[in-house]
Amino acid sequence: MSNFPLRIAVQLQPQHSTDYSAIRDAVRRAEDLGVDVAFNWDHFYPLYGDPDGAHFECWTMLGAWAEQTSRIEIGALVTCNSYRNPQLLADMARTVDHISGGRLIFGIGSGWFERDYDEYGYEFGTAGSRLDALGEALPLIEQRWAKLNPPPTRKLPVLIGGGGERKTLRYVAQHADIWHFFVSAESYRRKAEILARHCADIGRDPAEIMHSAGFDHSLRVDANNAVAEAKKLVDEGIRMITVGVGGPAYDLSAVQALCEWRDAQNR
Repeated sequence: MSNFPLRIAVQLQPQHSTDYSAIRDAVRRAEDLGVDVAFNWDHFYPLYGDPDGAHFECWTMLGAWAEQTSRIEIGALVTCNSYRNPQLLADMARTVDHISGGRLIFGIGSGWFERDYDEYGYEFGTAGSRLDALGEALPLIEQRWAKLNPPPTRKLPVLIGGGGERKTLRYVAQHADIWHFFVSAESYRRKAEILARHCADIGRDPAEIMHSAGFDHSLRVDANNAVAEAKKLVDEGIRMITVGVGGPAYDLSAVQALCEWRDAQNR
């Protein structure tokens, strides 16, 4: 993984802010700090705090970010495959790619938040059926990108989120440029070894896939400990570290500390 420069990303979680201007301000501040990637997430309700709190939709927001920023890459961490026809999703991604001038990272996963499905009328199914649907959608998305006029501005980087050892990591080996997982250093080692085996099965060099991680959810990461915790992951081979930040305040102090550390590491 050492061929990839160290990157810092922020997930600006679109929850608990009733005024979109706070989110717009946060993504602009992230860009000013030198963050490499700004992600949101693809849910319809908050994941923590007040479950009925304020929340905004993912892809319309990404279209706005594409206009409101000029350097930072943008994307969903991750979009839920279940919520949109894969052909339409491919077109949406291509369009945001063009609006941004080629700065979209296409993050996708199989979905898991049952309330989203129930409230919006999607069939929840099982973890297995959702993963099977993701496996069917990925080649359709790639085929639609090849047909669109105009095509994407570049080969869209595909990020697949998740750590399922039999299906998800196989899809990563087959389709992804970036693999993202919320890990501790210990849990990461096993997943990385299994991904390498899936790559070997199809003759792919696992070093082609950037490894990305968010901090273990049990950690309380702030400006004081973010660099120390990030070092543990980077020492294992992870090259993109993502910090999750919720509204309404969108405190970027930990992100700033990580960007300063990244700059020193990449010299």
